[in-house]
Amino acid sequence: MKKMRTVDKPWGKEEIWAETSRYAGKFLYINPHQSLSRQYHETKEETICVLQGILRLEVGEPSDPKFAICHLEEGQYFHIKPGTIHRFCADEVSVKLVEVSTPELDDVVRLEDMYNR
Repeated sequence: MKKMRTVDKPWGKEEIWAETSRYAGKFLYINPHQSLSRQYHETKEETICVLQGILRLEVGEPSDPKFAICHLEEGQYFHIKPGTIHRFCADEVSVKLVEVSTPELDDVVRLEDMYNR
């Protein structure tokens, strides 16, 4: 048996519970008033499901007429294909997500980041 690998992030933390050559699984904990980078993935494909809290999901670039903001509640999920610009945010309360994805965990192209990464 293995233990989850915890990765501290400026917005909270990730707990990676599955990492194979074909898929990955992790929990994301987003602290209140924090956001991940506005980003996309060149290869990685992922699906997230909200376990706790209300996720503010931004899809696209704010300057794009197709830009959308959705609020996902517990039990709601969203699929993100490669090339889709997105950002996960917690507003007033913390958010816990589960993410399943292809294994390219380092495939992140940051377009905007409040932590200057």
